[in-house]
Amino acid sequence: MLIWYGELTTRQNLAKRGLGFLGAGILWLMLFLVLPGLVLIVVSFISRGAYGQLEWTFTVENYKRFLGFSLFGWTADYIMIIWRSVWVAFMTSLISVVMSYPLAFFICSRPERKRYFWLTLIIIPFWTNMVIRTYAWFLILAPELPFAKLAAFLGLIPAGSPLYPNAFAVYLGMVSMFLPFVALPLYSSVERLDWSLVEAAQDLYASRIRVFTQAILPQTLPGLSVGVILTFVPAMGMFVVPDLLGGAKYMLVGNLIQQQFGTSRDWPFGAAISMALMVLTMISLQLYRRRGKEVHIL
Repeated sequence: MLIWYGELTTRQNLAKRGLGFLGAGILWLMLFLVLPGLVLIVVSFISRGAYGQLEWTFTVENYKRFLGFSLFGWTADYIMIIWRSVWVAFMTSLISVVMSYPLAFFICSRPERKRYFWLTLIIIPFWTNMVIRTYAWFLILAPELPFAKLAAFLGLIPAGSPLYPNAFAVYLGMVSMFLPFVALPLYSSVERLDWSLVEAAQDLYASRIRVFTQAILPQTLPGLSVGVILTFVPAMGMFVVPDLLGGAKYMLVGNLIQQQFGTSRDWPFGAAISMALMVLTMISLQLYRRRGKEVHIL
């Protein structure tokens, strides 16, 4: 017999109650996460017909093709797309973190009643569709506006040209999309910061860098971890921003997957790329988790 909230019960009854509480959530995950993932795995190992239909002939050619092996030899095109996607996601996360720390401290330094105003300004972009926000950058970076004129005056772009499509526009659009995902969790951590530890580090004549790494960073690490995960994972599979602001020459893995399931109608190859992206994302998160533990211990 077990005691659960003052009530005698058996282990079997306790397991049934737990299953009752968790059943709906488990069913939701099974239907909308596990089952589609299993279907994706199966589709990645079948063949594509001449007209785009699925042929139930199991093969590993989709994965070999993704690794660069084809009838014409080996090529690193898809590997470069994956590397570019990881780099863009990493830089987007890094820039968002660098911008979010001052922003979080600025908001926390405001009077408590005025903080909601600044938090609302951060949340406002979520009220607009992602595609509309991306198209807004077309207007901001247009050749008629001061930003493009200044870049042309400095000789960075030809006169009368917009500031897109290029890598700069992609990073600008990506950071604007994901900055709130880092700023809001960091704000919640900075708001609960124990300033006595910061003052103790300053009293011990620690430099500003050591004050941040030894007194501030460990306390804000939970919010930082959430923000990085919420930024890095979707940035890896983003295709709207690179497609609109980067042009055809700046393809990321999200654009490649969208192309296979769209115009090319090569679902098995698209499923293989999706599985590779999922594995790569999990590996990246595991490495970040281990690194985060090391920073927390230090």
